[in-house]
Amino acid sequence: MTAAVAETAAFYTRHFAFRAVFEADWYVHLQAESDPSVNLAILDGQHATIPAAGRGSVSGLLLNFEVDDVDHEYRRLTEAGLPILLALRDEDFGQRHFITADPNGVLIDVIKPIPPSGEYVDQ
Repeated sequence: MTAAVAETAAFYTRHFAFRAVFEADWYVHLQAESDPSVNLAILDGQHATIPAAGRGSVSGLLLNFEVDDVDHEYRRLTEAGLPILLALRDEDFGQRHFITADPNGVLIDVIKPIPPSGEYVDQ
C-alpha cells in the first residue's frame, strides 16, 4: 500500500516488465508479462476498502524476482538509476543476487539460483 499509486505502478511496469490489467486512481492491478500467475496489487493505503487498522504504507516487505540473467538485470537497473542496497554477489546457499528498492522502500531481491556450496550442498 502506498500514497503514490501511479508512481509505484509505473516503476514496476518500467523496470520489471509488469503490465496494468486494471487501473483506477486508488488501485492498479499489475501482471507479469512473462507469467500471468504473477500479480501485484498497488493500492492507496488510505482507501475506504482497507480496514482502518490496516491502513498506511507498506513496510518490512521484500519481494523476490527470479531472473535468467541476474548480471544483465544488475547492469540494466544500475544504469536506470535504481538504488542498489546490496551489490551483486554469490551466496553459499545457492543464489547470485542483488537488492534494490521501489519508490516506497519495498526491497526487491533479484535472484538467479546457482549451485550451493560448502555446508549448503547437502541440505
